[in-house]
Amino acid sequence: MDVHNVTADAEEFTCNAYLALGAEPTLVDAGAMAGVEDVVGEYTDDLSKVVVTHQHDDHVDQLSAVVEAFDADCYAYADHPARTHELTDGDTVDIGDEACDVVYTPGHGDDHVAFVGDASLFSGDVVVHDDGAFDYGSFGRTDYPGMSRERLIESIRDLLERMPEGVEHMYAGHGSEFHGDVRDVVETALGRAEKREPKYPAE
Repeated sequence: MDVHNVTADAEEFTCNAYLALGAEPTLVDAGAMAGVEDVVGEYTDDLSKVVVTHQHDDHVDQLSAVVEAFDADCYAYADHPARTHELTDGDTVDIGDEACDVVYTPGHGDDHVAFVGDASLFSGDVVVHDDGAFDYGSFGRTDYPGMSRERLIESIRDLLERMPEGVEHMYAGHGSEFHGDVRDVVETALGRAEKREPKYPAE
């Protein structure tokens, strides 16, 4: 599957917004970069849908702009003015060329979901490959009101249980893409989260 990070050149703080091309051209999160719809348009003029991992501002600030620009459907767990399809745990949604299972993964956000295919994981912020805290296996922050480290740990365990063997592409909301043994990265993140130590010094 051909996947592009369309917010890679952003100057403002944003998530990684991934455009997955194929039978169902799909944007995973819209990000917060003004003009992201123009970058998407450099790759396709037929965006089928936007799927949302969660509705923190850095993931959905440009959601309405993208949906309107392409008259695309919008799949999200929680209500949003742009949402056309409600996601629930256990749903299947086509992303590019992969049929992905929707896994409810709260802790970092009450409405957080991850998308798991046979080869790819779109993990949002529940698990990332690298960030300012850890390389090769980190996890979403839980130090803001409404977040929960305990629920995040449970979510990562659920993700591992439902992730098939052989997933080798990880597209997280922040940090770098990873290609290799994704399960090992997620297990490493779980081990760090289970220590229950502050992720950041001020946490």
